[in-house]
Amino acid sequence: MKSKQIKLKYLIMGVAIAAFILTGIGSIWSGYRMNVDSIKENTLETNRVYAQKLATTASSYLEESFQILGYSAGWIKTKMHDNNALVQETERLKMQNDMFNSVLITNAEGLVLSISPPSEEVLGEVLTSVGAKDALSKKEPLVSKPYKGITGRLLIFISYPIFSETNEYLGMVAGTIYLKERNVFNALLGEHYYHDGSYVYVVDSDGRVIYHQDPSRVNDIAIDNKVVQAVISRKNGAQQVLNTRGVEMLAGYSTVPLTDWGVVAQRPLNVALAPSFDRVQEVAIKSIPLMFLSILIVLWAAARIANPLQQLATLTEESMDSKNVEGLKSVRSWYFEAHYLKSALIRSLTFLQGQVSFFKDQSTTDPLTGVTNRRTMDAMLAEWLDNKLPHALILLDLDHFKSVNDTYGHAVGDKVLQFLAQNMKAVAREGDVCCRYGGEEFVMLLPTTTAEEAAQVAEQLRDMLAHTISPCGRPVTLSAGVAVYPQMADTTEKLIEAADSALYLAKQVGRNQVMVAEQENK
Repeated sequence: MKSKQIKLKYLIMGVAIAAFILTGIGSIWSGYRMNVDSIKENTLETNRVYAQKLATTASSYLEESFQILGYSAGWIKTKMHDNNALVQETERLKMQNDMFNSVLITNAEGLVLSISPPSEEVLGEVLTSVGAKDALSKKEPLVSKPYKGITGRLLIFISYPIFSETNEYLGMVAGTIYLKERNVFNALLGEHYYHDGSYVYVVDSDGRVIYHQDPSRVNDIAIDNKVVQAVISRKNGAQQVLNTRGVEMLAGYSTVPLTDWGVVAQRPLNVALAPSFDRVQEVAIKSIPLMFLSILIVLWAAARIANPLQQLATLTEESMDSKNVEGLKSVRSWYFEAHYLKSALIRSLTFLQGQVSFFKDQSTTDPLTGVTNRRTMDAMLAEWLDNKLPHALILLDLDHFKSVNDTYGHAVGDKVLQFLAQNMKAVAREGDVCCRYGGEEFVMLLPTTTAEEAAQVAEQLRDMLAHTISPCGRPVTLSAGVAVYPQMADTTEKLIEAADSALYLAKQVGRNQVMVAEQENK
């Protein structure tokens, strides 16, 4: 009989330990998967927005190119036989901006009348390339597909027709972009803002690469890439994809409607997910000692169990199978040992599951107000500064907040802070970030926003608070200072100082004010 009791006791101990270990692993794995999914979703959305922004920039460039060439065509039409005027015009077009690698003017037959920079290979020659012939035949503003020109360069031809006052076709003025050399795309698109294997590239309507951060990839055919297939079908979006070199990427893509080009911004999957492994390791290191402590408690309780062992075995087995804390709570523990074992199981399982959520929320969110915390705000500002992203910062705090705490108590004061945070979120636009800076001071970060726009957002928030009853039973007011990078400061510290000075001035002139910092003298 004694031997049988010992055997069952160790069986119960083994099941309890297994339950703890499996639940701990399951909780950590679940937290890891949630973090991975969140990172994927955020990275895909970031790259989609980034690609869309670059596509808009490229589209604006092409429209501006047509406007410049069109203006030049209107001026040239009366000077087609004035060689000096044509030379001056091509030089002006080439020198006034960096849009084109070269500029030329032809007559109606495609004879090159003038070119800048001068080229003996091209001047006086009749253009026979596919792009030039297409432009001469269609007699309309046109962006060609990539082709090799007379000089052997791989280029894109942007042309605008020249018509006389009587609507007679006289020729064309055109700019070229040398795809294998440094060109306007380098300035417009640049490098991906993450320098970790992420990159941006552009394809034409045939899936041919016309821009890539690696010049050797220009003119590659990438039609087998699913993202390229999607973007040349005029689709915008984001997806995980295996690129042409076998690397898993998180890609965002957007079309340039004017030319049916596609812009793709992508980041390696393994790079994006790297922080997840560090977070899981941190959770495991902090959780394992507590889990072992809980196991020891369970072993001690199990050693004191006398009767009925079958019920305890069933309890432990069910807890291992279901991993459900509510199921453990429903078990009737009518004696001390069973009650203690159940309590230890519930406490440990709840703690392990809560740890995952706690570490995830604690790292980014202010626990009182639910807005972004100071640490995350500092990291975001540092990233924006590294990427030289223009942004505005609104530093604000509640007027006479101390009197709220003194009059109504700190509990009401906390509710007023939560009330302010809710109103900040209400006026925030897409992409804006609401943060708690400390105490009753809060910050709003507004990417790619001018001082005037930021002041409007701050004024909207100020007016909303001033005309809304707060949790203390009356409206509260705020003062705010606005500063903008890089016009008013070239570092985050200076930007915050500028906003703080503007906030101080708002307080000084009577509170319930929004003040904009002065532009930095450079």
